[in-house]
Amino acid sequence: MSRIAARFSQLKRDNRAGLVTYTMAGDPDYATSLQLLRGLPKAGADILEVGMMFSDPMADGPAVQAAGLRAQKAGATLRRTLDMVAEFRRSDGDTPIVLMGYYNPIYRFGAEAFAAEARKAGADGLIIVDLPPEEDGELRPHAKSAGLDLIRLATPTTDEARLPTVIAGASGFLYYVAVLGITGTKSGAIDQISSSVARIRKSTELPIAVGFGVKTPAQAAEIATVADAAVIGSALVEILGGEGDVVKAGLRFVEGVANAVHSARRKS
Repeated sequence: MSRIAARFSQLKRDNRAGLVTYTMAGDPDYATSLQLLRGLPKAGADILEVGMMFSDPMADGPAVQAAGLRAQKAGATLRRTLDMVAEFRRSDGDTPIVLMGYYNPIYRFGAEAFAAEARKAGADGLIIVDLPPEEDGELRPHAKSAGLDLIRLATPTTDEARLPTVIAGASGFLYYVAVLGITGTKSGAIDQISSSVARIRKSTELPIAVGFGVKTPAQAAEIATVADAAVIGSALVEILGGEGDVVKAGLRFVEGVANAVHSARRKS
């Protein structure tokens, strides 16, 4: 059983939703980024999304774009991102890691080589936001061969005709994008999220995580009552762009969100 499947199985046994956190690898620098990554599981993160820096992040809002620029300035590369995952794995063999980003750096690296190197480093899954199902044939077989889950995105505009295409070949979990547009700029209404998640569940047994626009513990807790996991990214990334001990501040924020997510079903 993969680390992702094992984590969602444990969450189901515990009757609680999970917390997925997103950080940009190398933001604001390599050492700080690795320190934060290592602290996130203890703070309550169940799955770690690690962003792969790219110069043209079309789906990213201002916060994540700024994080990418900070990482780029500090020398982040795809190779350094894989190095960070490998360093994390030396002290944590259990927490699932999902690499999230765009296809261009992978294309330049080579899809087959990237999949093999990502697995060797200790990654468990991939979210490639600009690679729709019709176009991921270049990566999908290599990901499968390497044992990496290919996590697909569903959105409010994914209708009944489109949904089977999104689900076919997906593994790990399904990422439901709660709002139309870029990350971190607006939040989805819980009623709409609830109905969409219920509709998607009729077509797949994959766990469903909900992200984009989740900014507060209260919003994450609402999502935890209807989905298998809540994803928080921009709100955490914004902290890393601040002053002072950003790792301490970021982990304190995650602890608050994790407590809200993990207790949400007991309160509902």
